Amino acid sequence: MPEFYSSKDLNFQLFENIDLSAITDIPYFSDHSKETFELVLDAAKEIAERKLHPLLTEMDRKEPQLKDGAIRIYPGMREIVKQFGEDGWVNATFSYDEGGQQLPWTIHIAAGFILQAANYSASVFPFLTTGAANLIRSFGSKAQVDRFTPKMYSGQWQGTMALTEPDAGSSLSDLTTQAIPTEEDGTFLIKGQKIYISCGDHDACENIVHLLLARIEGAPPGTKGISLFIVPKLNPETGQPNDVSTEGLYHKMGYKGAPIAHLMFGSNDSCKGYLVGEANQGLKYMFQMMNEARLGVGMNAVAIATAAFHASLAYAKERPQGRKLGERDLSKPQVKIIEHADVKRMLLFQKSITEGTLALLIYCSWLSDQVTHDTDFESKKKKEALLDLLTPIAKTYPSEMGLQTTSAAVQVLGGAGYTTDFPVEQYYREARIHPIHEGTTGIHGMDLLGRKVVLNDGLGWKELMKAIQTDLKESKSDPELHGILKPFESAIQETNDCLQKQLAKTQQGPEVFLADATLFLEVSGIICVAWMWIRQAKSAIEELKNSDDQNFYTGKIKTAEYYIEYELPKIKGLISRLNSASFPTIEMEESEF
Repeated sequence: MPEFYSSKDLNFQLFENIDLSAITDIPYFSDHSKETFELVLDAAKEIAERKLHPLLTEMDRKEPQLKDGAIRIYPGMREIVKQFGEDGWVNATFSYDEGGQQLPWTIHIAAGFILQAANYSASVFPFLTTGAANLIRSFGSKAQVDRFTPKMYSGQWQGTMALTEPDAGSSLSDLTTQAIPTEEDGTFLIKGQKIYISCGDHDACENIVHLLLARIEGAPPGTKGISLFIVPKLNPETGQPNDVSTEGLYHKMGYKGAPIAHLMFGSNDSCKGYLVGEANQGLKYMFQMMNEARLGVGMNAVAIATAAFHASLAYAKERPQGRKLGERDLSKPQVKIIEHADVKRMLLFQKSITEGTLALLIYCSWLSDQVTHDTDFESKKKKEALLDLLTPIAKTYPSEMGLQTTSAAVQVLGGAGYTTDFPVEQYYREARIHPIHEGTTGIHGMDLLGRKVVLNDGLGWKELMKAIQTDLKESKSDPELHGILKPFESAIQETNDCLQKQLAKTQQGPEVFLADATLFLEVSGIICVAWMWIRQAKSAIEELKNSDDQNFYTGKIKTAEYYIEYELPKIKGLISRLNSASFPTIEMEESEF
């Protein structure tokens, strides 16, 4: 079985870098321990190795088909989806009363990372259902919870998030799907269409439950008039069709094993929808699922990039080619390509991004668990502000950089990497979706700079700087870290100065202020991952004192040095552009392209 992730690194991230075991001090998690967490990760590894990874290539080659108005997916997925339900993956984080295991979300998302690295397409089915079920249990009535969630938990019913429309896209203010009140039972007739719906129709489950955004007749315009509805494919009482039809199946460049559907609702004026919570509060409710999904997308990106890294690392250790520079004796055997400095550079690039962003996602998940269960108002408010600020960064930086590292994996293999005979070609295609999923990079750039850094008088940014400064203060006691601390401290100062200059541009209007928001998002991503590497290096130095595995920990320290030397300096060019008074992207006219 080829290695598609490092269990040693994942354990380091969870139990040495942040000490997740301490989370059991929270009453909700008190029945758990490091041992139970490890059992969950082992279970994920087993299903990943035995069921998911063996189907990676086959599911890519045998993509879903639309036949007779229904989507047929890879036949082996029926057994896998059933096992996800039976093993409790869908509701693992939910309470014992709901049949859940009260697991920390940090462990759940870490287990998801294993499954995603093994086979991204196969992994998405249960986690989409988790998000949909969580919306129902959070905002739905008791009757709705009792009616829909048990079969979603069991894997019998699939859950989806149905937002996007052909003429709206990311602009949810413009969605037009209608919800018409009925007089008979308090339900609504739904009429409209949704596109790009992940797992929106397939034959591995008995029913599909859509969490759908629509406008009730007479609702206010824009996002203030959006409501959330449960719209099942089949009537949950009778099992009869609910006037939800599959009009199309999108054929993607990657991530082919999971179907993406074009759905029509109410073509025969008989599509029944159930209002969740209060009318016109749908976007507020949906953002719960979307924010969870955004961190999930970041983890998806890390997982695929990690699998690509390990594939290219294995190849580099086995592939002989060329000799050391300066070696002129051609009678000597060729060396493995991992001995060449430029190949090491590409591998270090991948390692620094994948392990750095994994650390960031685990940190955010750990923060999310604390926010959910913190009972102190002020403490909760600060952690929530920090998590909100980090969410667009943790979604987009891994997505954008994961694409670049996966490209580097292809490059390590050379011509072989461009063929379907090796898996990195597939990983490269699959990695491309994540800068688009759950909001494009540009949208998250505007969210970070235009909203998150100024929200609550800049509380989120202040909490980020406080957390960084706390780690810096603790790290200064390690002489081995001094070489990477100084450039990082300078980068923090440059970034804060840059932010103040960007905020001053608000006086010139939103076009100027947000023209380069994506660049500020990239700067923030580099800073946050550099911070994660400071933390990892410090942890590695501590663990080195009592470990026989010198190579693992010295590798961590050297990778931190690589990131600070190679990736951190990139902010200088970005900041130079951000501070410029020239705006060619605004001044360029359509006719001039």
